[in-house]
Amino acid sequence: MTEGTTSAAAEGADTLTRLEQEGEIAADYLEGLLDIADLDGDIDMDVEADRASVSIISDAGGRELQKLVGRDGEVLEALQELTRLAVHRETGDRSRLMLDIADYRATKRTELSELGAKAAIDAKNSGEPVKLRPMTPFERKVVHDAVKAAGLRSESEGEEPQRFVVVLPN
Repeated sequence: MTEGTTSAAAEGADTLTRLEQEGEIAADYLEGLLDIADLDGDIDMDVEADRASVSIISDAGGRELQKLVGRDGEVLEALQELTRLAVHRETGDRSRLMLDIADYRATKRTELSELGAKAAIDAKNSGEPVKLRPMTPFERKVVHDAVKAAGLRSESEGEEPQRFVVVLPN
């Protein structure tokens, strides 16, 4: 192994360790929150796409956890920010941690990927840009990824909270 390869491997291991630490801090914070709210849920931690990922799941089908998702994921977004702040308080570093509750984001990711792929087909067929509804940063990222996978490009336009994706034809 060369020196560059060795340092790259060590950097990758350091990043993984840091992200695992973020997940553990987030899990502890969320377990405390579940206790306070008297809600049952299991915490699952992972590292996906260079960010810590924490999920709260329930054997009871997740109906009780829907309170933590809220309308259109608004409560989930707020809890994610609070959890990131808790991680930041412990580590001193900004966190890009993703939180999912009762598979809300996983289901949403599938729906948005399909929306992005359909918008890409529409843009290819019509030769015209396709504007989508306003979305959260998470939603826009998923749509941008789906459009890119379909071989087109997309842009975000507008100001928060009315920022939306425009799918551009070739």
